[in-house]
Amino acid sequence: MVVRKDTKLVRVAARSGKKLFLVTLAGLIWIQPVWDIGTGWFGSTSSVHAASEQVVKLNGDGEMITSGAKLLKYQYTTTRSGKSVKVLADVIQVDLTNPYVHLDVMTGKEGQVTTRQSVQGMARETGAVAGVNGDFFSTSGQGVALGGAVSQGTLVTSPSQLTGMYAFAVRSDGTPLIDRFEFQGSVLTDNGLTFPLSGINQEAYMIEPDKTYSHANKMYIYTSAWKSEDRPKDSSTTPTEVLVQGDIVQQISIKAAIPGQVPSDGYILRAHGAAADFVAANLYVGQRLDTSYRLRSVASGQELNPTDLKMMIGGHTLLVDQGKPSAFTRSITSISGSSAVARTAVGYSQDGKYAYLIAAEKNGNSSGMTLAELQKFMAAIGVWKGLNLDGGGSTTMVDRPLAENEATLTFTTSNGDGSQRAVANGLGVYTTAPQGTLKGLKVSGASSILIGQTAAYTLKGYDNYYNPVDTSGIQANWKADNGNVNWTGEGFKGVKAGTSQVTAISGDAKASMAVTVLGGKDLASLSSTTTYAPLEAGTSVSVPMTAKLKDGRTVEVPAESLTWEFKGMKASVSGGVLTVQSVNDGAKVGYATAKYDGFSATPIVLSTSAEQIWENFESTSYPVSFKGLPAEATGTASIVQGTEDRQNSKVLKLDYDLTNGTGNKFAYAELNGTTGKSIPDGSTAMSVDVLGDSSLNWLRAEFANPDGNAVYVDLAKPLNFSGWKTLTVDLTSAGLKPSAKLKRLYLVNLEEGQDERALTGSVSFDNIKFTSPVIDGDTGLPSAKVVMTVGQKSLTVNGKKQGIDVAPLLKNDTTYVPIKYVLDSFGGQSEWNSTAKKITVMSGSTLLELTVGKKEFTLNGARKQSEVSPIIVDDRTLVPLRLVSEALGIDVKWEKKTKSITLES
Repeated sequence: MVVRKDTKLVRVAARSGKKLFLVTLAGLIWIQPVWDIGTGWFGSTSSVHAASEQVVKLNGDGEMITSGAKLLKYQYTTTRSGKSVKVLADVIQVDLTNPYVHLDVMTGKEGQVTTRQSVQGMARETGAVAGVNGDFFSTSGQGVALGGAVSQGTLVTSPSQLTGMYAFAVRSDGTPLIDRFEFQGSVLTDNGLTFPLSGINQEAYMIEPDKTYSHANKMYIYTSAWKSEDRPKDSSTTPTEVLVQGDIVQQISIKAAIPGQVPSDGYILRAHGAAADFVAANLYVGQRLDTSYRLRSVASGQELNPTDLKMMIGGHTLLVDQGKPSAFTRSITSISGSSAVARTAVGYSQDGKYAYLIAAEKNGNSSGMTLAELQKFMAAIGVWKGLNLDGGGSTTMVDRPLAENEATLTFTTSNGDGSQRAVANGLGVYTTAPQGTLKGLKVSGASSILIGQTAAYTLKGYDNYYNPVDTSGIQANWKADNGNVNWTGEGFKGVKAGTSQVTAISGDAKASMAVTVLGGKDLASLSSTTTYAPLEAGTSVSVPMTAKLKDGRTVEVPAESLTWEFKGMKASVSGGVLTVQSVNDGAKVGYATAKYDGFSATPIVLSTSAEQIWENFESTSYPVSFKGLPAEATGTASIVQGTEDRQNSKVLKLDYDLTNGTGNKFAYAELNGTTGKSIPDGSTAMSVDVLGDSSLNWLRAEFANPDGNAVYVDLAKPLNFSGWKTLTVDLTSAGLKPSAKLKRLYLVNLEEGQDERALTGSVSFDNIKFTSPVIDGDTGLPSAKVVMTVGQKSLTVNGKKQGIDVAPLLKNDTTYVPIKYVLDSFGGQSEWNSTAKKITVMSGSTLLELTVGKKEFTLNGARKQSEVSPIIVDDRTLVPLRLVSEALGIDVKWEKKTKSITLES
């Protein structure tokens, strides 16, 4: 049996004699001593232990968001592929019996469908104190939820006719329900004729299971909640539309949409086929028209008037029924149900008192959940019935921290950079609690800071309804319990890695919070947008450093937090600017490497460089085309014979007419279609000859990195000259990556001050040049062929034999070699830190750090994991050959019979 003791799971024998209490929760058995049951749901440190070795632990008591709503944070432990994994899950528990809290749907921007917005944006706009992302929607569509949505008794969208899709709702009396619903409605004319309605505010889709077009031969209602002028888009049908205001037909448009949006005081009937024939035969302007509609339970047939609901939101498959994992009601293949990803769900307790808004995290601290794991987790925390909401990159939860005024991200999202995806709708938590009396004080500020960073902290308060109160009149003294942070008078400054308890004292009252100063161990990567620079005395480039933390967050690193190492030159960094004082004799390549608390960044490579013509348009083999934005912007982009002093050469000419259209206007000369043309790797500057037109527009260049991200560079801001002029721009801090491409040269005519700039004109381009390394590649590393044999203290380099003082070693199917001789042959250098037992390898633009006995290593400022680690043999350090060769770009061949290793680059 399993008991809880001191927040750990321990196994004890039945004969221990302790009186045990057996509790059955949602099909799971939890056994623990009576004295450890605690108070409230699970108490503060309780766990559930299932037969399948899945454990759910509540971390702490949770934090109140408002009266009736509480944030609970769990750790879920399970076994995958024989390995134990941990998942962080966040649950907002809402007391549906509390008169001061309620749930509602948050819909896009300004409460309108076809508009997407982040969960935090919707919460901010609507005043929600917490929320999660909601229903599924087609990412390639207009941004309309697939399921039904009701807000305060108003049906915003009707449920689509799709198999197995469930919805969560709260009745007017506060009781929750989860069911499958279908829409039923009709239009009634003043002479008693009727025609069925198929839905409200739905975009086009394929009906299941018969796979027919949703809008073919059907009639739909579109209200002012529908933002788009396309009702809907790509429906495969031609619409007949009827405008109704005040229950009177105002306009009928046969086989054509009525232009514009739906007016706020009316609705539009959208008909096709048989429905359009009904309109043509029976409706007329001035006629009175009535509509009626309702929801119907697919399972029971019971009808439900939307006005009897406080709210409803659609979802996907049913996950939990009667406290146990249920069969999936819909295929989970399309939502990667068997993969461990971030997930969102909603459910309620058996007594109907609590609703649970649930999110499983997928980030640097958490591995996500499969749908089966999510089912078990939900059952374990007391969900009686629950369903799946949209997940993956859409999974987002926000909550208003105690004493704060606005909901913020509860955890880092899984979108790589921690950003929030814009979604169709969300499920929000709202409070109507009145202003109460001061209940407590809280320190407000960042829970983690960097070394050298100063963050502001304030003393805030909350009332007996757990809503924020004004504490501006309270003066406080500040202190920390150790030297990890230092109070500056303006805030706490990070001094060294570790955690401090910071405290605010005001009279007899005080409040504290833990502040962690992040160290090198907390970083996943460290890099700069500047990757290359010229190796010349006097070179000065900005070197801003950005760290990605293990939890997925990205932070800017203060310049004073960094130390720098230089090779091949004498240099310094001050205020985030790198300046080269002198170049070492014979050095072709230099390196500047930033370190944060011992963690090394991607090195900035400085090399001798030269300017080269990249394009002079004399023999261009790729297409050049014009594109204007908005669509009314017109013009041409073509390669033509130059005029005047360029009459003997060809140039790229961009003619533009931006007279029509509104807003910001753009005239693009696109190179090689939408693909662009590759520029030299490591380019540090660009120059281009431009024939200006003194239009005062902006002249820019657009590049594309291999990851698809665009990089924009200003050439002239504004274009205030006529005649030919050479423009030169610095690219060192643009963030261009190897294999980047130049896609466009273009003009921008901003909406603000548009009357001061020319809307028509012509500019030409010639002799585009890039400054880049003159050596082969970006490092000038030698090519070589090296042959080594396991157990032999010799090797051959390009056929020449030489001795080595330690032989390659084969151990547990891994070949280990002395790194010194690899670098001697292929270029580069290594350093050994005997205290930390760390090897630093620098070769070309690669920085590799390995530690003896540790499988974790860093490559170009990013933390990585290997299956093997360096070892020490006879006081010599040997490194895993395969790991090092792949990092340095060296090909490896293994001859099993002779145990020989061939290295080539």
